[in-house]
Amino acid sequence: MMKPNYGFAKRQRDLAKKQKKEEKRLRKAAERDPQSPEAPPEVPAVVDEKAPV
Repeated sequence: MMKPNYGFAKRQRDLAKKQKKEEKRLRKAAERDPQSPEAPPEVPAVVDEKAPV
């Protein structure tokens, strides 16, 4: 009979908790500031003037 790997289970719980906390932080930041630094601003396409049209 195999014994349970408690270290692995704890690591998975900690990673899930950390991910959930990060998602919550990002959600709150988005509510506070719609144009947050986390989300890159929309950049217009660069037009190459040397290329033939």
